[in-house]
Amino acid sequence: MSGGNERRMRVAAKSELARGVVGLELVPVEPTALPAWAPGSHIDLVRDDALVRQYSLCGRAEEQDRWCVAVLDVENGRGGSAWVHRGLAQGDEVTVKGPRNNFELETAPELFFLAGGIGITPILPMVRQAEADGVPWRLAYGGRSRSSMAFLDELEQYSGCVDVLPQDEAGLLDLEGLLGEEVPGRRVYCCGPEPLLDAVEKVMADRGSEHLHVERFAAKEPVDDSGEAFEIEVSSAGITLRVDEGQSIIDALDEAGIKVEFSCREGTCGTCETGVLAGVPDHRDSVLDDDEKAAGDCMMICVGRCKEGPLVLDL
Repeated sequence: MSGGNERRMRVAAKSELARGVVGLELVPVEPTALPAWAPGSHIDLVRDDALVRQYSLCGRAEEQDRWCVAVLDVENGRGGSAWVHRGLAQGDEVTVKGPRNNFELETAPELFFLAGGIGITPILPMVRQAEADGVPWRLAYGGRSRSSMAFLDELEQYSGCVDVLPQDEAGLLDLEGLLGEEVPGRRVYCCGPEPLLDAVEKVMADRGSEHLHVERFAAKEPVDDSGEAFEIEVSSAGITLRVDEGQSIIDALDEAGIKVEFSCREGTCGTCETGVLAGVPDHRDSVLDDDEKAAGDCMMICVGRCKEGPLVLDL
């Protein structure tokens, strides 16, 4: 996983990509080459009142002078999409952090991509990369209707490898039928609404020779802050702090005057990933996979707690 510095960027272009979806093209206010990124990366957009939202980069990774994102206008959302759709205009400046990648495209003999709605945004650069690398791949792309599905024009060039399956035409995605027989070594990448992720996790549960990678827009379950109080040690400051029941590590650090970077507070964005030098974390995030959690050398301190302490954090 990787991060990047904060920078000011300008909205060079804003366009409607599909019904309810707008695209932003962001360029540096001070012309400079942007940090490199790989498929699966996202950036943080920071509003002036410090509201932060994460959006997947969906442009071309080889373009180092601009970053592109696509944003769905979420009904009854938490304010981020409304700001992008109705508060940001071409020419406006915005603070951007990143890029960060919690959804990396890994080497595989074969790839299968599943996208639901705006979940196409991290998948599209993966499709381009797989095609460029000559790796066999397929994409199943679902949405409510064709009019609400972004990037269909670009995907036409890959028509032999893409199944466009709007729900009003094809019904719910037949995941077992689309995935077919188990393919040893195949990696399946899925992004979309929670019902789709839940369904693909169930289908893939018994496919031991394949690997599933998912990226969530929100926490899989409500944040669980239950559990007894525990102690953390901050290695750089040489201090020990108590984290009370119902209190997050981030809040305990803040009370002690130690500021850390965070965003979602629900274990989905990866912003607050922190190294663990000693102790056993109680992982409650939706970012780390099972192997990363078992390694115990990092954690998301917005939701994580402690199994065996004290936790010594690499801060």
